[in-house]
Amino acid sequence: MDFKDAIRSSLNGAEFLVHAFLGDITPQEMLVRPLPDANHVAWSLGHLISAEYRLAEAASPGCMPKLPDGFPERHSKDTAASDDPASFLSKEEYLALAKQIRQGTLSALEKMSAADFDRPVSGRVPPFVKRAGDCFVTIGSHWSLHAGQWALLRRKLGRPRQF
Repeated sequence: MDFKDAIRSSLNGAEFLVHAFLGDITPQEMLVRPLPDANHVAWSLGHLISAEYRLAEAASPGCMPKLPDGFPERHSKDTAASDDPASFLSKEEYLALAKQIRQGTLSALEKMSAADFDRPVSGRVPPFVKRAGDCFVTIGSHWSLHAGQWALLRRKLGRPRQF
């Protein structure tokens, strides 16, 4: 297994968790918070899509399909407290956009050379992300982190354990 294979494996594992945890979540449950100050699924999906876009762009500038106008701003820290259904997309719309952005990420990954992964990155990335390879590693782990939060939502809603 090489570095690209490891990245694809991380992304596939995260995608598996997303679909396992969100498969039976209803439109109304997309706005349920597992804890009072926790983020709901709708905001989290928008945040994750925006973050994946930003990280892949940092690793390979100009590689990603465009997000809808205003999408990142609609899923910023400033909007995390909103429970207004009109401010968010449907689960199907988020998952379709996530799939489109993931295709961009995978396309960018395929074009990377081994040396490209060591290229320094800058911009709006987490402080521990220093190189292009870090961007790709972070995408999968970020999705998995939020999927873990959705496991708590499932328990709150009385859903069965997935694993």
